[in-house]
Parts: sequence; C-alpha cells; structure tokens
Amino acid sequence: MLLIVGTVRLPPENLERARPVMQAMVEASRAEDGCLEYGYAEDIFAPGLIHVKERWTDQAVLDAHFASPHIKVWRETWSALGIGERDLVVYEVGLARIT
Repeated sequence: MLLIVGTVRLPPENLERARPVMQAMVEASRAEDGCLEYGYAEDIFAPGLIHVKERWTDQAVLDAHFASPHIKVWRETWSALGIGERDLVVYEVGLARIT
C-alpha cells in the first residue's frame, strides 16, 4: 500500500473558490480503482493550509491517478488559486495496526 501525506498552501482568500475544485478532485479520485482513501482537510490554525491524505493499493494505480483527466484539471487551477507551496511525500506501508 502507498500512503501520501503532506500539505498544499494557498492564499486564505482563495479558499472559497478552491473548495468546488478540491471537491471535484476528491470525488473523482475516490472513484478510481485502487483508491483506498483520499481527503483534504483545512488546518484550523493556519488559514490556507490544506492537509492531504491518500492511500492507494499500489504504484500502478497511483501512476494511473497521476495520468487521470481530473488531476490534470486540478493542476491547471493551481496558478489561478495561488497554490505554490506543496509538501507531499509517498510512503510504502506494510500491514496496518490498530492502536
């Protein structure tokens, strides 16, 4: 399994314009084969900071995700929304434990 965690940042004044674009990206990603989890969460202490968490079954499905039409649309909006700072890391994960 692959886990992607990190953040993207945009100007807080652009959040309302970004929400429908982010929602479309999340919904389309969640519908992809091999997507186990996909979500964005706004940081309550740092306006404009969005936490990203994704889980994918394997590299092949992640590669397909990166080639999808909806990720192309999402990336094309970054400039207009002021998304410039991205800090995302992909981890290979073994078996999960419940704590």
